[in-house]
Amino acid sequence: MITPIPEHEVELTAIRAQGAGGQNVNKVSSAIHLRFDIAACSLPETIKERLLKLNDQRITKDGVVIIKAQTQRSQDRNKEEALLRLHELIASVATLPKTRRPTRPTRGSQTRRLDGKSNRSMIKAMRGKISD
Repeated sequence: MITPIPEHEVELTAIRAQGAGGQNVNKVSSAIHLRFDIAACSLPETIKERLLKLNDQRITKDGVVIIKAQTQRSQDRNKEEALLRLHELIASVATLPKTRRPTRPTRGSQTRRLDGKSNRSMIKAMRGKISD
């Protein structure tokens, strides 16, 4: 498991949310704009490299993760949601993908496949016109 991210590495800014919400949207800055610099963080180098290679629209060319959370009405819940999304993004690259080991089909599976093909071939051959 990854160690938690220190708070000083994450920049949180409160902004006004978009969309429906009536007067509350115009008065309260409840949305959270999270910025996380991958190069300057304390994560292990392997995880940093995998994050930078990740093809995600939330990661800029400069290597900064930008997450905007605005689904909740309260600022605290949006903050929790933004941090949760950041942790999920990091956790997705933290686990190593399994290395593929090339395998060969068994002799029984090969014969079953070829038998199936020949049966199908016979069925299709029987559909032809009958000659006198």
